[in-house]
Amino acid sequence: MNLCIPSQTRDYIPISDHALIGNLRTAALVSTDGSIESYCIPDFDSPSVFARILDKDKGGHFSITPRISFTTKQNYLPNSNVFLNEEGVVSVTDFLPRNSAATAQKPLLHWLIRRVEVVRGKQPIRVECAPAFNYALAEHRTSLVADDTIPSNGDQQKKALFESSDLTLDLRFVAESVIVGVPSPSVELRTLDLRHRGHKGISISADLDLIEGQVVTFVLRTPPKTAGGQHVRNPTNDHAQRLGVSFDQLPTGTTNKEDPLLTKDILRDLLIGTNDYWNAWIRKSTYDGSWKEALLIYEPTGSVVASPTFSLPEFIGGTRNWDYRASWIRDASFTLYALIRLGFTQEADAYMEFIYDRLKDRNPDGSLQIMYTIHGEKIFPEKELTHLDGHKGSKPVRIGNGAIDHIQLDIYGELMDCIYLGQKFGKPLAIVVAHYNDPDLEVRNKERHFTVSRLRLANKRSLPCPRRNKWLDARDDLYEQIMQKAWNPEKKFFAQSYDDIDVLDSAVLIMPLVFFSTASDPRFRSTLDAILKSPERGGLTANNLVYRYNTAKSDDGVGGEEGTFCLCTMWCIEALTRVGEFDNAALQQSIRMFEDFLQYTNHVGLCTEEISSSGEGLGNAVQGFTHVTLISAAFNLSRTMKRKGF
Repeated sequence: MNLCIPSQTRDYIPISDHALIGNLRTAALVSTDGSIESYCIPDFDSPSVFARILDKDKGGHFSITPRISFTTKQNYLPNSNVFLNEEGVVSVTDFLPRNSAATAQKPLLHWLIRRVEVVRGKQPIRVECAPAFNYALAEHRTSLVADDTIPSNGDQQKKALFESSDLTLDLRFVAESVIVGVPSPSVELRTLDLRHRGHKGISISADLDLIEGQVVTFVLRTPPKTAGGQHVRNPTNDHAQRLGVSFDQLPTGTTNKEDPLLTKDILRDLLIGTNDYWNAWIRKSTYDGSWKEALLIYEPTGSVVASPTFSLPEFIGGTRNWDYRASWIRDASFTLYALIRLGFTQEADAYMEFIYDRLKDRNPDGSLQIMYTIHGEKIFPEKELTHLDGHKGSKPVRIGNGAIDHIQLDIYGELMDCIYLGQKFGKPLAIVVAHYNDPDLEVRNKERHFTVSRLRLANKRSLPCPRRNKWLDARDDLYEQIMQKAWNPEKKFFAQSYDDIDVLDSAVLIMPLVFFSTASDPRFRSTLDAILKSPERGGLTANNLVYRYNTAKSDDGVGGEEGTFCLCTMWCIEALTRVGEFDNAALQQSIRMFEDFLQYTNHVGLCTEEISSSGEGLGNAVQGFTHVTLISAAFNLSRTMKRKGF
């Protein structure tokens, strides 16, 4: 619970103090004080409309906050955001609609819905909708116009219309009472000028004075257009006749299949339907443990999104700020591994279809990209947005990712695992046989023979392959290379690469996870022991959290510092769990490390990419790869503890 003082201007909210809502097309970050801080329309990788998490003054926001001091709690349903003070309690429920199985045939509505209800006492509420189109680069025009999408017997209420060169949004609302005898609240939208803070258009505000039982639901959407380019007109008797209903029944119909009339009934149905959809999805899980996961799948193509956010810093004030709104083959394969293990085979099949479509468009040498856009494209140009401040001054803000043309040979090994688990046949083996001795790019400045890439290839699934003997010869050669060229005989650990034999890299902790070696192998145990030492003693572990590598010793072409990697911490827990099969002390250490890590997940159970030495969440949030490894670590640790009688 946080104590907040309302203000039209406020500092940055920590990365961890956000929840995520999504609809398999895009996602939004909602801060604990009731602000939409990150939202791209219409897709995960579209330009942002709200990005206050990257620029507190002009990034754009949609906030709903009490006008007096309050405390706040944030959860997923049934509570959502709850603001409390001596005056009363208000609940704000945010969602991006999904259709339940019963309404699956209806078009998906690309609406952002925010429901405000006072559940006790009274509350003065401040609403601000301040879009900043195209990463806060584009100007827009704002107007208050009659809302022709809400049936009315008297004067039509107003809606806000925001028009930029490439995108138009409107903000509508429905006011109602859920207690007999309590009147519906009064709502008046007003213009708000924030251009002195860098905004490129007029915003909208509303001051609500709500009492118990009063509800106001705001809907932000892209309004549909008719063939003539005009937005939907007033519902008329002609509309009713075309739909086969009376005019009085028209509110439950629609003037456009993708644009139902806005009523309290449809808003209620959308909330129930969305909740039913996600409950039905999670019931497909075959895992008995408790788990909440942000589903980062882009439904139109089946691709898996690494993260719905961009350019959140790996170190506050640093330069390691990347755009992860793409589909990495490596990340997505691990994600599907977890989904298949948990029983979500439909998502696995959809992703494999995405990969097969990429195979039809292979590079001239037969290779795949290490990542694709969520639409399956090979170009994701990296650009710096110098006009944005960056989260807490962390510059530059980047969109796109220049790593899209890097070479990382291990993606083929991970892909084979995924195909094997999905009981499909793999295809991209030949490119590995031809190039397994080539250096690859795990970092930005220099190709090297990275150990982690090779050990993922050295022992993969025995799938049907017309060049099986060559594949096996390459596998055996890789194994011998790693044992000879990646092993540091003096320091007794497997190094980051053949070229940097003195650099320790916790990515090699996946050795027993991919069956390259057993957890009991003395060389692996020695490597694990080296990683578990503190950085001051030459290791990579601090406060039971694990760094990827020491940036002061490994020149990756970026510079600056970074936090501990949640992914690598989970790999360390997995490695200790496997050692724990024959060493109770290691299993106990794995349990402690896992329980400690859970303290760093946020108030709604979400993980960031990294964690600072002071415990602050860093990097893009929410990152699917982090959640996948958490699931895998929990699954294996729970199974081992049960088998060992812990």
